[in-house]
Amino acid sequence: QVQLVESGGGLVQAGGSLTLSCAASGRTVSSYAMGWFRQAPGKERDFVAAINWSGRNTIYTDSVKGRFTVSRNNAKNTVYLKMNSMKSEDTARYYCAAVSSKYDATPGSSDKEYDTWGQGTQVTVSS
Repeated sequence: QVQLVESGGGLVQAGGSLTLSCAASGRTVSSYAMGWFRQAPGKERDFVAAINWSGRNTIYTDSVKGRFTVSRNNAKNTVYLKMNSMKSEDTARYYCAAVSSKYDATPGSSDKEYDTWGQGTQVTVSS
C-alpha cells in the first residue's frame, strides 16, 4: 500500500512563489504517474497538473500554464509543484494523486483516473 503526504502549503503574498511536495511511502516498486488537484471552499476538485513516471511529459490546466511547474525525483519518491506568480484565485487545498502506469504513459486531467490520494495541504494567497 502506498501512502501520499503533501507538504509545503501556507500563506503567500500575491505575486510570490511556493513549492509543494508530495512524498510517497510504502510499496513504491511499481511505476506510477502523478497528478495535482485543488479544491476551493464550496467548489469541486479541479485538475492542476500531471506528470508521467519518467518526468519527460507534463500537462497543465490553462489557468496555471507558464506559472506552475510539476517535476519529480523518483530516487526520493517525491513529486513537486512549483508555483510562481501566485494569484488570489490559486487559494485552495492542494492534493496529489497517483495512478499506476505502463510504458511511461502520461495521465489525464480527470480525478477518476487516480486511485491513491494524499490528505491535502492548504495554500492561501493574500492580496
